[in-house]
Amino acid sequence: MDNIQDSYVLSNGNKIPCIGFGTWKLANDDTTVDIIKTAIDCGYRHIDTAHSYKNEVSVGKAVRNSGLKRSELFVTTKLSNAGHGYENTMKEFEISMNRLDIEYVDLYLIHWPRPYSIRDSWIEANEGTWRAFEELYRAGKVKAIGVSNFLETHMDVLLDTATIAPMVNQIELHPQFVQRDLVSYCKDHRMIIEAYSPLIRGQFDHPVLLEISNKHNKSVAQVLLRWQIQHGFIPLPKSSTKERMLENADVFDFKLTEDDIESMKVLEKFGRTGAHPDTAEF
Repeated sequence: MDNIQDSYVLSNGNKIPCIGFGTWKLANDDTTVDIIKTAIDCGYRHIDTAHSYKNEVSVGKAVRNSGLKRSELFVTTKLSNAGHGYENTMKEFEISMNRLDIEYVDLYLIHWPRPYSIRDSWIEANEGTWRAFEELYRAGKVKAIGVSNFLETHMDVLLDTATIAPMVNQIELHPQFVQRDLVSYCKDHRMIIEAYSPLIRGQFDHPVLLEISNKHNKSVAQVLLRWQIQHGFIPLPKSSTKERMLENADVFDFKLTEDDIESMKVLEKFGRTGAHPDTAEF
């Protein structure tokens, strides 16, 4: 990978840019439209949103007003926790499409495998949801389908009835929370891995990170994103400023050494920063 527009190839042959632009916690307003348009101007071609982010309208507007062909941008959205089950999924997808107001979605994900409201019936609900996902994919309304926050057990159950395997798993992933077994499982099943919270939610003050940052004359954020790139993950950093957007994209002119990567393993003792997929209370 040489720049943020270089791509990985999904199991169905479609391409997905190697760095995405995250929109979690961005409002549904013109400010967000301007932020996303700025990101696109900075070279980002992969925009990640979700029904639950409540900003699909702004994302769609930014995409439509970008000045680029629709085929030049990769747009992801996700099914909400209230949308599981075949009928609910089909209804919510139409809501997302109306909000986005674009011709198709490049990637559609199940956001969480076991929402609190269906914790006891998640297997049946996900089976219906995935059947809807497959229909949307075959109809060309989505170009790729996948999951988010799914562990091996969740995917094993899904694959028991799926006729199309998930192409992506979007998970919390960074040097503090490496999920090696899950990463290996995804690779064995030809799933591209997307990493949310790739910057550890701004926890930049660990001495090892500062040392590596100084060594390469790069920011800690750039070191963390470079770690993702060298492991073959797709990071989804978010920023509201052009300066930081450009900084996050400038991670292709240096390489972490094996010693750098080994020394970063000290961070693993701190673990995840977000919710566990099986116990999240939402």
